[in-house]
Amino acid sequence: MSTETKIKELTDNYHSILELVGEDPSRDGLKDTPSRAAKAMQYLTRGYDQDIEKVVNNAVFDSDNDEMIIVQDIELYSMCEHHLLPFIGKAHVAYLPTGKVIGLSKIARIVDVFARRLQIQENLTKQIAETIMEITGASGVGVVIEAKHLCMMMRGVEKQNSYMRTSMMLGSFRDYDATRMEFLQLINKR
Repeated sequence: MSTETKIKELTDNYHSILELVGEDPSRDGLKDTPSRAAKAMQYLTRGYDQDIEKVVNNAVFDSDNDEMIIVQDIELYSMCEHHLLPFIGKAHVAYLPTGKVIGLSKIARIVDVFARRLQIQENLTKQIAETIMEITGASGVGVVIEAKHLCMMMRGVEKQNSYMRTSMMLGSFRDYDATRMEFLQLINKR
């Protein structure tokens, strides 16, 4: 389906949603809202249209470094698949290279590809870790995500100060306590 067709159908559906919640989509403040909301949703879920290979774009390079590489505090914005409300946070990604390193910005781009889909944080963490492991051939990957969920803040229990932390440890990060502890200690030093 073309982007234009998707936007048209989303616009029509947002028009219906406005009517169903009791609004008048033709009133001045809402005239263009269905179209704006459709374009916003298309943007917020653009990860479905992105291909990891194209995002990485061969930015994996030979290196004799075998020490831990960490990219910390990568901002992320995603949408809860249960309520279609945002969750906002940061990812910390580490890997132990075995002859290959990935371009620094590519790690943040991989986070974005998976974050820009309807998600639960647990799966997002796993998808990032498995993808970094596959692309780099690392001996281990660790990913920690910390996020605040608007589905918990704006509705339901309405708790404003809680956040969720998830982790995924693969390879040597799972197998060796010292490797896992080094990663966790380094990301907590700020």
